[in-house]
Amino acid sequence: MKSPRVKICGVTTVEDAELAVALGAWAVGVIFADSPRRCTPAAAARISAALRRKALVTGVFRNHPLDAVIALNERIGLDAIQLHGDEGPAFATEVARRTGAKVIKAHRVRDAGDIRALDAFRSVDFHLIDGPGNGETVEPGLLRHRRSTVPLILAGGLTPDNVADAIAQVEPYAVDVASGVEAEPGRKDPALLEAFFAAVAGATVPSAG
Repeated sequence: MKSPRVKICGVTTVEDAELAVALGAWAVGVIFADSPRRCTPAAAARISAALRRKALVTGVFRNHPLDAVIALNERIGLDAIQLHGDEGPAFATEVARRTGAKVIKAHRVRDAGDIRALDAFRSVDFHLIDGPGNGETVEPGLLRHRRSTVPLILAGGLTPDNVADAIAQVEPYAVDVASGVEAEPGRKDPALLEAFFAAVAGATVPSAG
């Protein structure tokens, strides 16, 4: 299995976005939910224009009304939409139908029930499992409860120091990092970005069987 892809989230500037892509990012996330990493629509539009056809520009939403998601997508031209709140499967399906963007359904994972809840989203393009909060990582053992074949993005507390071990245990399609590569909220640290990509590239995935 080759190294997983990398999504750099919480980006607020074109400079950070372009550096992430130069290092090999598959996707860049711009957050529209309440967050110290919140990105303005104007900045997101600049990032989207700069990364056109280079990486998936992903808008991160949390319990936004459908019309608000549609309006921001029309203004910015998002490649993917990440739903990080209490949105249900029908909402996710409607977002995909009305935007044409790929849909990532995210869920904080504390126990096996959270894994099963995410499995209910069968029509989305990706599942993203996040840690329980406060920079905590996902307990890898919980993934044995996962039945879905939807590609998995692993997030939650990842850093250059722990991402290789997480990849070896979970074998995700992609990994997602925000605070683990920051100089401050919303601003990336170039050295930490480089270290993160190097750690992902050097991760060892157990052979099947």
